[in-house]
Amino acid sequence: MTLLSVLDLSPVPDGATTAKALANTLDLARHADRLGYNRYWLAEHHNMPGIASAATAVVIGHVAGGTSRIRVGAGGIMLPNHAPLVIAEQFGTLASLYPGRIDLGLGRAPGTDQLTAHALRRSLSGDVNQFPNDVLELLAYFKPAEPAQRVRAVPGEGTNVPVWILGSSLYGAQLAAALGLPYAFASHFAPAELDHALEIYRTRFEPSEYFDKPYVMAGLNIVAAPSDEEARYLFSSLQQAFVNLRSGRPGKLPKPVENFEQQIDPMARAMLDQALTCAIVGSPQKVKTGLDAFIARTVADELMVTAQIHDHAARVRSFEILAEVHGQPAMTMAAE
Repeated sequence: MTLLSVLDLSPVPDGATTAKALANTLDLARHADRLGYNRYWLAEHHNMPGIASAATAVVIGHVAGGTSRIRVGAGGIMLPNHAPLVIAEQFGTLASLYPGRIDLGLGRAPGTDQLTAHALRRSLSGDVNQFPNDVLELLAYFKPAEPAQRVRAVPGEGTNVPVWILGSSLYGAQLAAALGLPYAFASHFAPAELDHALEIYRTRFEPSEYFDKPYVMAGLNIVAAPSDEEARYLFSSLQQAFVNLRSGRPGKLPKPVENFEQQIDPMARAMLDQALTCAIVGSPQKVKTGLDAFIARTVADELMVTAQIHDHAARVRSFEILAEVHGQPAMTMAAE
């Protein structure tokens, strides 16, 4: 069975605070833990009022400490924003605190606008062209230290934190294949190159000390509700957020509205149709049909599912419906 995992952007709903968003994140993670989801990933974004996971490693620690089984990680850390040693120390610390449960997905985009990227880095000298070298440096820090090694990640060395390459283009597919690392494609917001990227990754994959064969994860938006009508209504929050972001007006996750697509111009509607091609919205049966079709198309080993839903209870219910239609066995959790 294809594994299901959760990508949580820690959305800040309109009318709520970041503190509430982070509380919702932990609550959803606990439900995902119980429902049998494989991983719970958080993403690095900056200067975005609607996303509360900017300090990604801190939130990962918060979630890992509040759950007991599920793997927790970054989907992802935008490595050009950071020195590899700092990330090795952060995730080495997390792996030491929560052994066998921490993942590290790496991306090369800034996760923000250029002005904010400059504020993060103080200069733009750590550009994306250094990304492959930075990945190799980071991987080396996670290995056992060499006798004469002068710069060590403490904590970090010897933890062998699993590293993933994330991508929304062909670049990441080629790098993941060359390094023999697992690959996650961001089809939940940039689906255009999905099929081509997966083909390149699989055909060019070089077995490594990390993986002996390709391992694919694909991103997918799923909004499940008792009826198609309710699901489409809930989905309008993400649609509004996309239009606002692409219009240069990022904000908190909007409340849903009825018939949103009929209220926007054709250009905005075409943008949504393209960006959100990989979205399944509807009743349990419609979600089941769409999920099976997406798995057949991608032959993915794992799906990373996201659901930007304004009402937290409805978001939890969406993941409950998904787990049920996929036939995912719920876990019996040990008492905390």
